Amino acid sequence: MTAPATAAANTPPGARARQDLAYPFRVDRSSQQTAQAAYPAHVDQLVRQLLLTSPGERVDLPQFGCGLRALVFAPMSDALAATVQLRVLQALNQWLAGIVTATEVTVVTSDENAALGPGTLQVTVSYNVVETQSPASTTVILQ
Repeated sequence: MTAPATAAANTPPGARARQDLAYPFRVDRSSQQTAQAAYPAHVDQLVRQLLLTSPGERVDLPQFGCGLRALVFAPMSDALAATVQLRVLQALNQWLAGIVTATEVTVVTSDENAALGPGTLQVTVSYNVVETQSPASTTVILQ
């Protein structure tokens, strides 16, 4: 997984780098305020949240998510990889369209990479952050 680009690189001199709420939502122990995250880290957290949430899991947004965890039990094949790519692209375009632009979704199954445990999927999403036009990627391993 590549580290997200720093917000400071795209911030004009003298301007304060953008901060957003950290996920999962929590209180920062030192400041006793809601925890903050730099914008690239916040976007990475949003992508991970979308990938790891199953539709129906959220009461307020029952359609939110990709449903990737259910696909771990499907037979490892090219069809599974294509299904995962399609679901991830559709979810990104539906839920994070104004935040990220997906450039590539790579799916590696345990059949393709012996280093992954049996029945494991590795999903890597490469994207551009719309606000900063900086490239980033997020990798999630589903077992």
